[in-house]
Amino acid sequence: MLRLLCLFISFLSFTAAVAQQPKQRVFSSDIDRFWLAYDSVRTSSDSLRQVALFTRLYLAPGTPGLRALQQVEGYTAAEWVGSIRRHPKFWNSIRPSTQLAKTGAQHLAPYLAKFQQLYPALRPASIYFTIGALRSGGTTKDSLVLIGAELETGNPQTDISEFTGKDHAFLASVFARTPVNNMIPLNVHEYVHTQEHGPGNTVLGQALYEGTCDLVVELVTGQKVQLPYMSYGPAHEAELKERFKLELFTPNISNWFYNQLDKPGHIPDLGYYMGYAIGKRYYQQARDKQQALKELIELDYTNDQTVEAFLTKTHYYPQPLDKAQVLAAYEQRRPVVTRFWPAPDAQGLLDASVREIRIEFASPMDPSGHSTDYGPGGKATFPVVKQPGFGTDTRFYTYQVALQPGHTYSFVLNGGGFQDENGYPLKQYEVKFRTRE
Repeated sequence: MLRLLCLFISFLSFTAAVAQQPKQRVFSSDIDRFWLAYDSVRTSSDSLRQVALFTRLYLAPGTPGLRALQQVEGYTAAEWVGSIRRHPKFWNSIRPSTQLAKTGAQHLAPYLAKFQQLYPALRPASIYFTIGALRSGGTTKDSLVLIGAELETGNPQTDISEFTGKDHAFLASVFARTPVNNMIPLNVHEYVHTQEHGPGNTVLGQALYEGTCDLVVELVTGQKVQLPYMSYGPAHEAELKERFKLELFTPNISNWFYNQLDKPGHIPDLGYYMGYAIGKRYYQQARDKQQALKELIELDYTNDQTVEAFLTKTHYYPQPLDKAQVLAAYEQRRPVVTRFWPAPDAQGLLDASVREIRIEFASPMDPSGHSTDYGPGGKATFPVVKQPGFGTDTRFYTYQVALQPGHTYSFVLNGGGFQDENGYPLKQYEVKFRTRE
């Protein structure tokens, strides 16, 4: 009887020890599967067979993280295979670096433990190191952190010679900062997103959504995020506060987020810094730091009234902002279309022989952006067949059109695509006319 009791106690002790062991939270098996699939794809020149091999060897046995990444980014097997075919120098160059993700993953545990000390309500999440198709270095879906190792393990020596234009500029800016050195902060940042309600609907909401993550990174690791906006922000905060104030209530986030541009002196993602600065001010002035961090993480960034009330509570701007006044000032800065020509006559009629329509803006525009949609009549009334676009004078934009007599035509120029040199989006403008019989 005593022996049975001792065995039972030993069993309970073993069970308790197993229960106390942390569950696996970091997964990197997709990396090895990718390179197995890569090698198999390279043995064939038949694109259909390559897609089949890639699907069978990488996608079908992939982790839940890989499936989530596919869903979030819209990746397809054909897209991966297309990149493998077009960019063999890049993939061969990045291959050794992707193995560093496994090493980096092993060092996360102490930082996640520190995060839980600061925020006891921390919900478990899983981190997946995968290989995507060059669109995302880090994102989340529900309780999953999804890291694209093909972007986050590169360095300035990574071969990007096969890329051109915006793709080349984007990759050059990413790899210039040796992102593998930022792997721990990136993972902590994305882990915070799994705890948040977001993203935001406005510049302010999105700033708090992203900036809170950077604040947590600093509290957990003891270091600021090593990205250009975090160096530029403190030195230019007074200027940034005034710029930010004009746009913080608007839904147009392109001036502040995800705006990598190949322009000298351009600092992308300054909205991250603004959210970090607002959150840090609130945290520093709070007596109960744990409660302040809880409020930041659990703030409903999707609720405009909630984030606006929180901004007032932080006293980041000494006086409460008049939202209507701020929005009115923002609208006054937006560019407008002054006219298009050939201009319709007094009856709104245009000759069907016209083959080109030119748009004139009130101020110079950013030539890198444009957005044209159908008008109210849809495709049936859309006359545009080609867009030669901006010339040397960026106050003018050209459309080539095909017209028939006795028809009504319309198309719309959108803000967000069309922006002026300062990044303010165009006030939407509809070009509409009818051709003579």
